[in-house]
Amino acid sequence: MIMVDARPGPLGLEASGTGVVVVDMQNDFGAHGGMFDRAGIPISGIQAAVAPTAGVLAAARAAGIQIVYLKMQFEPDLSDAGGPGAPNLLIHRRLGAGEPTRAPDGRAGRILIRDTWNTDILPALAPQDGDIVVPKHRFSGFFETNLDAILKDRGITSLVFTGCTTSVCVESTLRDAFFRDYRCLLLEDCAAEPIGSDSSSPNHDASVRVIETLFGWVSRSAAFEAALTEVEAAPAMAT
Repeated sequence: MIMVDARPGPLGLEASGTGVVVVDMQNDFGAHGGMFDRAGIPISGIQAAVAPTAGVLAAARAAGIQIVYLKMQFEPDLSDAGGPGAPNLLIHRRLGAGEPTRAPDGRAGRILIRDTWNTDILPALAPQDGDIVVPKHRFSGFFETNLDAILKDRGITSLVFTGCTTSVCVESTLRDAFFRDYRCLLLEDCAAEPIGSDSSSPNHDASVRVIETLFGWVSRSAAFEAALTEVEAAPAMAT
């Protein structure tokens, strides 16, 4: 049993029944030249979450925990972004969805369009063999995707959340997971939120409060990794 020091209280996890979810840590949100950066939305918080997330992923893989990536992306004709006037389409159109870009390496790209540099996972967090990648076209990773079926097929009942942005795609997916009876743990230093980041009450903090109060547990990367290390050390101590 993995015992994680968390709020509002310790959380016990089984490695075989746990998945780490990496939400939308892709170039359009966290890289220079991506959608957020081009729109003037600060990406420093997202970039700061990369290193602790990388540590969590390495520790989770070593413990045999499944890694699941979510990627926000649309078809080239934006047909899955919603019909004319759909709020999802309008919001992402305002941010440049579908517009042509040039990737830092010179490749042609398009904002939030599948199979482009824009929707690639940030290189420092690139998926490895055995990881699962689930594309999505709404804020929640459960909306019109096979995420729930994938998790159930693997016997996963607990989810550890990382990614961006905290109050939008991370919280939307976490809430949907809660509604489906998954136990949800947010690693707060592995998530980031530009909205309100320059205010005294940022959206990130609001999401953390509501999650630890109503929708699950909150911890940090160091506590999660320490819990995995303690489990690995236990058999050796027993011998």
